[in-house]
Amino acid sequence: MSDHPYSRLTPTAVMDAVESLGFLCDARVFALNSYENRVYQVGIEEQNPLIVKFYRPRRWSKSCIQEEHDFLHELKQQELPVIAPLEINNQTLFEFDGFYFSLFPRQGGHAPEISNEDDLELLGRWLGRLHLIGEKTHFKHRPQIAGVPDLELASQQVLSSGLMPDEYQAAYTSLITDLRQEIQQAYLPQAQTQIRLHGDLHSGNLLLRDENLYLVDFDDCLTGPAMQDIWMLLSGDRYEQQQQLQVICEGYEMFRPFPTNELPLIEALRTLRMIKYAAWLCVRWQDPAFPAAFPWLTSHQFWSQHTLSLREQLAALREPTIQLPNFNM
Repeated sequence: MSDHPYSRLTPTAVMDAVESLGFLCDARVFALNSYENRVYQVGIEEQNPLIVKFYRPRRWSKSCIQEEHDFLHELKQQELPVIAPLEINNQTLFEFDGFYFSLFPRQGGHAPEISNEDDLELLGRWLGRLHLIGEKTHFKHRPQIAGVPDLELASQQVLSSGLMPDEYQAAYTSLITDLRQEIQQAYLPQAQTQIRLHGDLHSGNLLLRDENLYLVDFDDCLTGPAMQDIWMLLSGDRYEQQQQLQVICEGYEMFRPFPTNELPLIEALRTLRMIKYAAWLCVRWQDPAFPAAFPWLTSHQFWSQHTLSLREQLAALREPTIQLPNFNM
């Protein structure tokens, strides 16, 4: 049996945690797709099922998680489409057997087609409102996009993991040196307007149900430039991304000026995400769920493709900045 902390989360333990808050489980426990945390749907006697989320031990402090919850409730109070944790006796964060956990209402749905202009325009509106609220105050405990320090930490984690084959290390190290120089020029945290963000707004964290679009999973909410919540919605070639930016902009500017001055950050933010994603897989490799889900991480094919992708990002960082149609920087 694994000695990883998550191995303690048996169905009985999951139900014990939920019942510690006064609910009566009906013995139906279903694990949901989640790697960083552990998330379950739990049946409740004579009520709708609940979603219980157990946070990865030692990742976030209690204050850090509470800030996520407070942000969600602030957004919900302003009628943004988010799924906030349940409040029980004026609390949203609880402890059980060494785990922080929280309960959420179940919300079904599916990922939207964000290539659809109507969905993109709607997302632009929600993001404009989210960022309008996000800039009203600041996180005290959540992380901040730091730029070069993020790149340096992530690349060190990759190189020290022992998972990258030796023959790719020299090329990777050389690329990191070149990328560092480009990002140092492109991303200066002190030069950017820093606000509270979702932080990880890809299509998997969008939920469409009965024509209602929800923003979900604020587990990586952080401080950074507004463009971090925008660029991951883009896809396709440069022309297609320009058109998508224009549609998002039209919805966004109903509530907040679009951060056109942050367009030069897109490729730097994209590069940081790619490097940090590989580092995340390496750091989490001792969690049995990761080798099972990502067996290709130790393959030559993955590291060859990763190195090639970083080389392409270096070229992208040196290209002219993407612009909104009919807009000259």
